[in-house]
Amino acid sequence: MVAKLIVQTFIWFGIIGLVLFLAAGTLDWPGAWAYLVEMVALSLAGGLLLARHDPGLLKERLASPIQKDQPLADKILLPILLLFMAGAIVLMAFDAVRFEWSYVPRWLQVIGGLLLLLSVAFIYRAMRENSFAAPVVKIQKERGQTVISTGPYSVVRHPFYTGALVYLVGTSLLLGSWWGLVAVLFVAALLCVRIGIEERALRAGLEGYDDYARRVRYRLIPLVW
Repeated sequence: MVAKLIVQTFIWFGIIGLVLFLAAGTLDWPGAWAYLVEMVALSLAGGLLLARHDPGLLKERLASPIQKDQPLADKILLPILLLFMAGAIVLMAFDAVRFEWSYVPRWLQVIGGLLLLLSVAFIYRAMRENSFAAPVVKIQKERGQTVISTGPYSVVRHPFYTGALVYLVGTSLLLGSWWGLVAVLFVAALLCVRIGIEERALRAGLEGYDDYARRVRYRLIPLVW
């Protein structure tokens, strides 16, 4: 499983790197290199920690993004979400390097790198709290899934998505693109749709989720929604 983690990590970020540099039209892009190095290191570190503390969750995280127990709506939405994220990456490359539509100061790029670190740490904290944080919407009856209401889940019902939004903001800043933040808004809208799909599945198939939803009011952003 560790070997699979390493291979998937380098393939995934290899593809992202290829998209970034092809869209930028050059390899001379320090922000993109910093992003790739940071994310490969963080992904491997987080994955190795999961392999040690929660191998069952790591197995789920490395599984196919399309699975038989997944609702049809999620099977349709997830590829769309991934395409939007790929489009956001292309937009950031066009903005920051190829056409230079906007300029992000170096100190804000550094803050973007710090946001990446914080977002990955927050997502890892959510995964350590919730051993059922699979990448697809499904009820994991074979693993005895239960409602998780502690840690980040005591504040928002979907902290993984909260961390993902911070990750996207950090990515846009580190890569040097203001227009990338606009793309983040569209990804956020798709995440809100996916939250609706996920909550329907959880309310229908997970005992106690309705009570949890009444206790924890906010889905994604505290005091907002």
